[in-house]
Amino acid sequence: MRAQASKAQFVTPSPGPHERGSALVVGQNGIPASPEHGSGAQEEDKSRGGLLVVNADDWGRDARTTDRILDCSRAGAISSASAMVFMEDSERAAAMASENCIETALHLNFTSAFSDARCPAKLLECQERVARHLLRHRLAPALFHPGLRRCFEYLVIAQIDEYRRLYGGDPARLDGHHHMHLSANVLLEGLLPEGTIVRRNFSFQAGEKSICNRLYRKVSDRWLGSRHRLADYFFSIVPLHPDARLRRIYSLACTSVVELETHPIQPDEYQYLAGGKIFAKIGAARIAPPFAMSTMQFTAEGSC
Repeated sequence: MRAQASKAQFVTPSPGPHERGSALVVGQNGIPASPEHGSGAQEEDKSRGGLLVVNADDWGRDARTTDRILDCSRAGAISSASAMVFMEDSERAAAMASENCIETALHLNFTSAFSDARCPAKLLECQERVARHLLRHRLAPALFHPGLRRCFEYLVIAQIDEYRRLYGGDPARLDGHHHMHLSANVLLEGLLPEGTIVRRNFSFQAGEKSICNRLYRKVSDRWLGSRHRLADYFFSIVPLHPDARLRRIYSLACTSVVELETHPIQPDEYQYLAGGKIFAKIGAARIAPPFAMSTMQFTAEGSC
């Protein structure tokens, strides 16, 4: 099995020769601003340039998903894609990313069965055990499972190793299918390569979620920020209506680094992106070009 690497081998990747775009001095690493922070953080944001990172999830999951994301990329509507490995279209998707200069993050998958026919039996068994734990209750990801420590570690190492094989280098960014990269076993064991860009928790305004929910997300983001680089805000593109919600997000992207999660396999999202509707809505915000987020410099306290 290729996944015999140890955590000591993980290094912060340098931009490859095909990664274009100059470094940007943006963002707050460690303790990013969030919509519930006071006006002081908002005023500080105004002194920096903004960036809207439109990311398409599930690249390589299957041919239809990959092709829809490719359409969105060719329309200039996405900045990057999150690549799944050990899936039925992973090999083709990796080749297409190179051919079309598509930036990819590693989309760690703990919950959806690997569909590559060549996937090792041990990997399938570990994923099945982990998925059973994570999906048994909505709070299960927040609970550390000591009996699954080796399975979680093996799944992360195997997927990073496979990404290296397919894409020719370490992933500069990581996120997770169903956001399970934020599960307690992953965070508390420090399984994600230190210094990489990692997707933070969803950003919410005060009142949108319970106090306990927002507190948990805040603590989790602080933990992430002590080891990784984070965007200032993270949102899902859905719901697409009302327009006021997306206008607020695009407005934030004029002064802050905002990551926007999309799933072009969904018909409404595909039409919004590939059909060009997003360009009529973003106003003064600008969609980040490929590799802009991977090459940015973080200058706030705790930056790498």
